Amino acid sequence: MKPALLFYCQHSVGLGHLMRSYALCDRLAERFRVVLIAGGQLPKGIAPPPHVEIVALPPLGLNGNGFGSADPRYTTERAWDVRLHRILTTLRDVKPQVVLVELFPFGRAKFAREIVPLLGAAHDAFKACSLRDILVSGDPERDDRARKLADAHLDALLVHSDPRFARLEETFKPPTPLSVPVHYTGFVTARDDEDAPPRGDHVVISAGGGRVGRPLLQQAIETLNGTPMRAIAGPLMPEDDFRALQRAAPPNVELIRSVPDLAKELRQARASISQCGYNTALDVVRARVPALMVPYATPEEDEQTRRAHRLEQLGLVRVSDHVDPDLLHHEPAPAALDLDGAATTRDLLHELIA
Repeated sequence: MKPALLFYCQHSVGLGHLMRSYALCDRLAERFRVVLIAGGQLPKGIAPPPHVEIVALPPLGLNGNGFGSADPRYTTERAWDVRLHRILTTLRDVKPQVVLVELFPFGRAKFAREIVPLLGAAHDAFKACSLRDILVSGDPERDDRARKLADAHLDALLVHSDPRFARLEETFKPPTPLSVPVHYTGFVTARDDEDAPPRGDHVVISAGGGRVGRPLLQQAIETLNGTPMRAIAGPLMPEDDFRALQRAAPPNVELIRSVPDLAKELRQARASISQCGYNTALDVVRARVPALMVPYATPEEDEQTRRAHRLEQLGLVRVSDHVDPDLLHHEPAPAALDLDGAATTRDLLHELIA
């Protein structure tokens, strides 16, 4: 019988955290009974991996009025109560040997009120954090709060990065070093589909989950006038934004909501224009497609910009703060990066509980 693994994932603005968790669960299910607790709104058109049990919580995250409940049946406070009860009931019923939490305590501070009780109640489980390559630049006080929580509640930290590309200490700098062991797994990607047809003459425009993607798609549609385009809005793009793009899209633009496999789409494209979230960046690298990255950035969010410039230094992409068609004509260099992080995570966790 496979040991049970309980995976907690909360996504909010985009889909990157959920898609990386899906890719991990797909490989973890080869050696574990995997139960995924999903705390954000599950996207239509993107199926979870097979052989993975999904426990959907009343979704909390950003909506039109700020942070709150995305389910009209629940007030925000009621959603919190239902979520915690469902989390602890699932923990009791599954009796996992491994509890894996995505990002926390290096993010998702709002969700400490349910994640800390989960970790505290998982007395007999091996507890680990699943963490992406680059964190949002923080301040020492915030980093130290995260360090204290990690040392108090976790047995391991799994950083889904090739350490030659990015190391944790570059964007996480608490005054006191972490005590919890840190393991680098390599980058997590979905399984490759080897059956992609030859490249076409179109450009793929993508914006991750799409919640903040309208400006990029709109600029691409206006700038690449007459170029065949396949514009992927993202399942989380607000309906008003999607309809506005539909009205603006000329006949040379095919506008769709989502695709099940972005890497496959990119292998069929002449070029790519996108933001630079973790999953999109890796899909671009795997596809070896000429790519322009226009990172999503705010004064508080510099993760995508950091990732994009590191990829550019490796000769894999071009980077700009706007859509520049002249940057689409380049030959990407071969990627000398470890992309087997999902399988490594599977085997590492199996060894750690043994």
